[in-house]
Amino acid sequence: MKPGLELRALRGATTASANTGDAIAEAVAELIEELLQRNDLAGDRVLSVTFSVTADLDACFPAAIARRRADWGRVALLDCQQMAVAGDLPRCIRLLAHAWLEAGREEVHPYLREAARLRPDRADAGQPSAPASSPADH
Repeated sequence: MKPGLELRALRGATTASANTGDAIAEAVAELIEELLQRNDLAGDRVLSVTFSVTADLDACFPAAIARRRADWGRVALLDCQQMAVAGDLPRCIRLLAHAWLEAGREEVHPYLREAARLRPDRADAGQPSAPASSPADH
């Protein structure tokens, strides 16, 4: 345990514009940056990140993109495939991160791009929130 910090679980999601390495890399990098900025996190306070992707994304591993960060050398990273559910959001990348946040700080869970539809309650106020037409995010 770190003094003045609490271990927290953070969620987030985004979508890739295509099933290409570049599109996935862009989406993952944006999601990580938003997670860090919105929660005022430095890389050394992130313990682990599990990425899940829908079956239509197979051009690269999101963890390989995250591993490029110089400050994430000690972060445990894992990829897995999201459970296939009819009507799920296509080209979706989700993450579950464990990090040390300041005690009492409210965590912020970024839901970006089309993934804002999964959790309109957590989507950025500046982003349009379409009605949820896919199953709720778990």
